[in-house]
Amino acid sequence: MQNFIVTTARKSKADSGILAETFARNLNLKFVPRADFSLDALKKIYRVENILLIRNNFPVIVTNEGEIFFHPNTAHLRIKNLRQGLGDRLIDAAKIQAGDKILDCTLGLGSDSIVLSFVSENVTALEINPVLAEVVRYGMKNFSDDTPPVIDAMRRVEIVTADYFDYLKNCAENSFDVVYFDPMFRHGIIKSSGINPIRPLADNRPLEIDSVREACRVARRCVVMKENSRSSEFARLGFKIAGGGKYSSISFGVIDS
Repeated sequence: MQNFIVTTARKSKADSGILAETFARNLNLKFVPRADFSLDALKKIYRVENILLIRNNFPVIVTNEGEIFFHPNTAHLRIKNLRQGLGDRLIDAAKIQAGDKILDCTLGLGSDSIVLSFVSENVTALEINPVLAEVVRYGMKNFSDDTPPVIDAMRRVEIVTADYFDYLKNCAENSFDVVYFDPMFRHGIIKSSGINPIRPLADNRPLEIDSVREACRVARRCVVMKENSRSSEFARLGFKIAGGGKYSSISFGVIDS
């Protein structure tokens, strides 16, 4: 795990300090009273790269690339579209139905998990980085500034801090209907500046064929991967491209079980 300390905003209430100490305890990190130090000064004093900041009673990860905090992001519009019968490329590619049991192996900030949960109502999401997992877990449980369908969907997501290969190896055959991967793209989309702050925390390993084989064993119906539309990863790993708009920079690949 990257070097971290936990602190609060400069002017914060007592409950922010309590929440910061709780995060520090859960993640086995050092809690540092903010006093009047800047975040850059705290990084230098404690020789860390990142800070978990409690601001307005919500956690914010501060990296050299920017800030990371939980928000439904694109899930709001995607769920709105689904409610209007307009579809969603991930849902369509994986043929997600109500009642499907889904394993999202790469939680990230959780937008895909929320959309999957809206349709299936049964999503387990894995995140290897414990700080990111804890921040998104807290957000899924406590974020309330959205519509009831979005809030209900995020509340249902079960987040597990785990390496997806280790988790898959311990799953029984056909224990999920769909297994989903959204690894960091081998060839990033430069204009996607919104993803830049998460890069220092992300699992940058390429998806390996052994993980795909385990996913095929665990998935009753199919394994799905999201990647850059021009990526050679689909062919390398045996995925058939099943979704992605004509002018879209991303596509979805599917392996039927």
